[in-house]
Formats: sequence, structure tokens, C-alpha cells
Amino acid sequence: MKNYFKISYILVFTILLFSVKVGAQGKFYKEAVKVLKSDVLKEAAWAMQQEPVTVTAEHSKRSAGGKHDFYSEGDYWWPDPENPDGPYIQKDGMTNPDNFVAHRLAMIRFSRIVGVLASAYKITGDKQYLNKMEIHLKAWFVAKETKMNPNLLYAQAIKGRFTGRGIGIIDTIHLIEVAQSVYILSAQLNPQLVADIKKWFASYLDWLMTHPYGNAEMNATNNHGTCFVMQIASFSKLTGNKELTAFSSKRYKEVLLPNQMAEDGSFPQEMRRTKPYGYSLFNMDAMTALVQILSSKNDNLWTYKTSKGLSIENGISFIYPYIKDKATWPLKPDVMYWDEWPVAHPFLLFGAEAYNKKDWLATWAKLKHQLTVEEVVRNMPIKYPLIWL
Repeated sequence: MKNYFKISYILVFTILLFSVKVGAQGKFYKEAVKVLKSDVLKEAAWAMQQEPVTVTAEHSKRSAGGKHDFYSEGDYWWPDPENPDGPYIQKDGMTNPDNFVAHRLAMIRFSRIVGVLASAYKITGDKQYLNKMEIHLKAWFVAKETKMNPNLLYAQAIKGRFTGRGIGIIDTIHLIEVAQSVYILSAQLNPQLVADIKKWFASYLDWLMTHPYGNAEMNATNNHGTCFVMQIASFSKLTGNKELTAFSSKRYKEVLLPNQMAEDGSFPQEMRRTKPYGYSLFNMDAMTALVQILSSKNDNLWTYKTSKGLSIENGISFIYPYIKDKATWPLKPDVMYWDEWPVAHPFLLFGAEAYNKKDWLATWAKLKHQLTVEEVVRNMPIKYPLIWL
């Protein structure tokens, strides 16, 4: 009789545990897997063949930093035709292909490798994906010869003007999928490696919250402000910094949502740019990612509304018709990359999950999931939604 009760207890406990895991995945998780599984496993096969490439692989003579410092140059800055050797001049929305972006590309590559390997492991449970992840994680955050310094002092520099800018902090948005991968798989990864990674992100968080560059980016009134808080939310969740997690939620409720969103759900600061369509999609992705990261039973930002009734649902509802039928977009086409948007934006999937919007899910499923255009990849903070569901 004792054995009977013991076996029954174990069986009930196992069923409950399985139910919790399945429930945590969300009602549209299985549908998302059906859409993404083939692409994920194909890309994961590519990732399994890749060796680490960190910031130490290339160095620009124009960088004021050292071998382990991330360096990039402002996208929309060009040589002055009237003064070729002088300070660069700005052309908003027009990317200069000759600027140094090797570190940014290496970081994006890193995030893609880790993100897709985490996704593949979540689908298959095959530990080979974890083993490969650990090699790349160690190279970027731990190995003395190849690790990146936990700051962004030299990001988005401008020749003849700045050795680095706060605006450059947006370059590390691609680390949120690295942080999320480690967060959801921390029990399966090497404990010491996880501890070292958390230490790196804790140091980076401290720099972000104390350096003038971080303060400037935090107070940006457009997508830069959104992306700053999105990163703080992601990295604080990984490191267990409850104070900064609470700060991120408060910032979303009191600053980002009420100050960036108009009553119709649009983002006026993005709509006035030379690439309003792309920027609107980008900010919607970032703000929705922030909501996805922070939402919990006790603080569900999916249901949060301001005193004026603004919510993340308003934002998705505004942009959705222009994704479903781009020809209805009311403004001029973007000056660059107009034809490349939209793609399978994660805010459609997350929004469908939060509000049970099957039409949003269907539209997401039909859009392009394999991202090949560099500019599109750069402006997608979330590329592997399975690790977020």
C-alpha cells in the first residue's frame, strides 16, 4: 500500500510539473514551433559549424579603445564633400557603407548563433546545441584572450567629432537574446560559466546606469530610450537585479508609453523620420520585447493602460493594418530599405498570444522568417521568438 501511494504521488507530481512547463510555453507555442522548426534546425546546423568571432578578431585604427573594446561608427555620417579630411556630416536615414561595423556584425552573429542553438535545444532537447553555445559564450564573456570589455565607450563614433556616444548603446540590443538564452537554460549550462556570464552582465549594467552615455540614452525620447530600458530589463532579469527590473517597469509605465505613443497608437517621433515605416516597426518590436521580458503575474504589462488609455495593444493595433496591407501606409516610402519590410515581427506573435488574436498570428506566420538583409537583421532585437514564449 505504501508503494502504491508513493508511486501515485510521483505520478501526480510529474503530471503537475509537466503541466506547469507546458502552460509556461503559452497557447500559441505549438503553432509557432510548426512554423519555425524547419528553419531553426537548418540554421542550427549552420551554427554548429561556426567558431567564435569576438571583438578581438578585428580592430579599427580610428578606434580610441583597445583590443577588447567594442567599436562602431555612426551609420548616417559621411565625408564632407567640401572638406574630405574634416569632420563627417550627417545624412539622416542614409547608411554609409564604408563605416566600421565589424564588431556590430560579430555581435549580431554571436546573438544569432546562441539564439538559434537555444531554440534548437528547446525543440529537440539535444545537448550538442548546449555544448556549442558554451564555447561561444565563454569566448565573449570569459576567455582572457577574446572577451569583450563590459562597456560601450567607443560605440557609434563619428570621425572628427566623437570617439563614442551614448547613442551607441543601441548596438548591444542583440545581447538580449544571449541573456534570454542563458536565463532559460541556466540549469542546463555549466554553473561556473553561468556565474561568469552573470558577472559580466552585472558589470555592464553598472556601467549603463552610472556612465553619462547611459544617462543620455535613457533619456532619449524615441526608440533609443525604448531600447535602453529593454536592455536594462533583460540584463537585470538574468542577473536577478530586482531593483533594476522594477526601474524598467516603472520607466515603461511612466515615461516610455505615455511620452512616445500618440492616442491613435502611433509613435510620432518615429513617424517623422525619413524611414518612418521601418522605425515604427522597430520601436514596436523593442517596446513589445520590453513588455514580454517584464510581464509577470504580479506586474502584467500586457494589460497595463495609462490614465489616457494608452497600451501596448493600441500600438500593435495601429501598425497591424499596414503590415497586413502595406499599400495602405499613409506616409511616403522610407528613403532606404522600403521593400525589405515587413518581416515576421515578433510583436505580432507576442500580441497574438497576449490578446488571443488569431489574425495577428496568421499574418505573422505568412511573413518572412529567414532574415537575410543585413539592415533588417540589425533592426530585429528578437529573431528567435521560441526562447521567449
